Amino acid sequence: MVTAALRSAAPADGLHLQVKGLGHAFTLGKDSLPVLQDIDLTLLPGESVGLLGPSGCGKSTLLRLIAGLEPPASGELLGDGEPIVAPAPSRILVFQDPTLYPWRTVWNNVALGLQTRGLLAGHRERVDQALAMVGLGEFSGAYPRQLSGGMAQRAALARALVNEPRLLLLDEPLGKLDSLTRIAMQGELIRLRQRQRYSSLLVTHDVEEALLLCDRVLVLSSRPARILAELKVERAYPRHRDDPLLVELRQRALELLGQGSDW
Repeated sequence: MVTAALRSAAPADGLHLQVKGLGHAFTLGKDSLPVLQDIDLTLLPGESVGLLGPSGCGKSTLLRLIAGLEPPASGELLGDGEPIVAPAPSRILVFQDPTLYPWRTVWNNVALGLQTRGLLAGHRERVDQALAMVGLGEFSGAYPRQLSGGMAQRAALARALVNEPRLLLLDEPLGKLDSLTRIAMQGELIRLRQRQRYSSLLVTHDVEEALLLCDRVLVLSSRPARILAELKVERAYPRHRDDPLLVELRQRALELLGQGSDW
């Protein structure tokens, strides 16, 4: 359960992200494999956008490009109007696997970003605050092997939040959790974003999850990915799975993904 530990801290202002005419391809020997094609996307400060699409269509690649982990083959990536050319602590990528270091305690895993930037000595309280915010304050001295799957993913979120990101890039962060833990974590993600006001881009294969968590959902084609449609989820939080609008949008998304007849 997310606590109110950071209510006294000033929430981060979300990043204004612009993706213009983005294209990308992988080089495989002498061949080029197109992955993304003419992607145009605007993410307003504090907004959450979901990305749906077939497996392998390039969703995760898009997040890596926005994170600055590699340059795109073509097009522009802008954060608050400035070109994105390298990784930055204001843009944090959270993966499906928590990727915690097993020899470090939960506290030391969360502190890693501050430590590598030389900021830990003056900001140790931020580690405690981040852990408290995701409900892991009592487990700061535990090791990853002592955590459940949901707790490990909370630790990964705390490791991201300790950097006070303005854009959180979420690559199927709940994909390996059991259904009950996943539902609980969905609620926590909503509350975290409402409190901290960061922008977020969520990759998921769960249509319902995208509609529950995001202000807009973009449906991508198969590789090379193009944006097929934008679905606006005009509902306040918290949302309910049986809301007629969400049911309608889910059917529309599944039809776009070629699965409409199965539901």
